[in-house]
Amino acid sequence: MEDTAINRNMDAEYLKKRFNPEGSLLRRQQHRMTEMLLFIDRVCKKHGIPYWLSSGTLLGCVRHGGYIPWDDDLDIEMLRKDYMRLMEVLPKELPDNYALQTHDTDPNYIFAYAKLRDKRSYLEETNHYDRIFKYRGIYIDIFPFEKSPLLLHWISCRAHGFIYKVLNNRRNTDEVAIRKVNRIFRFNEKVTFPLLRALSALYPSKLVRYSFGVPYSDTRRMEDIFPLTTAKFEGYDMPVPRDCHAYLSRKFGNYMQLPNIDELHLHVYKMEIED
Repeated sequence: MEDTAINRNMDAEYLKKRFNPEGSLLRRQQHRMTEMLLFIDRVCKKHGIPYWLSSGTLLGCVRHGGYIPWDDDLDIEMLRKDYMRLMEVLPKELPDNYALQTHDTDPNYIFAYAKLRDKRSYLEETNHYDRIFKYRGIYIDIFPFEKSPLLLHWISCRAHGFIYKVLNNRRNTDEVAIRKVNRIFRFNEKVTFPLLRALSALYPSKLVRYSFGVPYSDTRRMEDIFPLTTAKFEGYDMPVPRDCHAYLSRKFGNYMQLPNIDELHLHVYKMEIED
């Protein structure tokens, strides 16, 4: 057992040296995201809004005690009713160096979930969808979840997926793409998603999924999430699901096994950070 602990420590030291040593651009980004997370945590506690670390952020919390060494984003989740409340209170709490990015605050923003953006940095993502965005700093993804049947969620993603087709069509200039994207987004928000929510109420699901339009289909079980507990993330006590093992196994399978670190797919390919 002692040899295993030594090997784990050596792996951690190697990974940190290779991917995110102190002072590196990625590690500076991770520190900035931690500052943003602590801000969101204060706001959520102040207003009684439950949320939890999710996806790769939760995986890093459990497997590494913080970020996955190569991770260049941070994800949190909450139920949609809490998400809607956060969207109301967060703008009133924002300091000058942060921006809440939704379609309301950035008409060219295409996603059906929010981002908290840092205004003292700049990045470009590998998918290039952000080329039309107003805010392009370091971010935290804020994902809403709600109960919905798989078929209705699939329909919502297909409807929202027309936006990605527009942006991926090289024949569309950015100006043309922006006009088309806005029309699709408004139609989905005003017509498609409300209709799907009405239908969803008629066919209740025991599972929660990403809200309509968020292009991921994996599910969460309420009993795995609530009541929330805490775990150390970068030295801070952060909210996590009640059963992290069940959550992570459901999403990643054998989550303690490292991937092939020579074939990683990152989100960011260009970044600048102001001190």
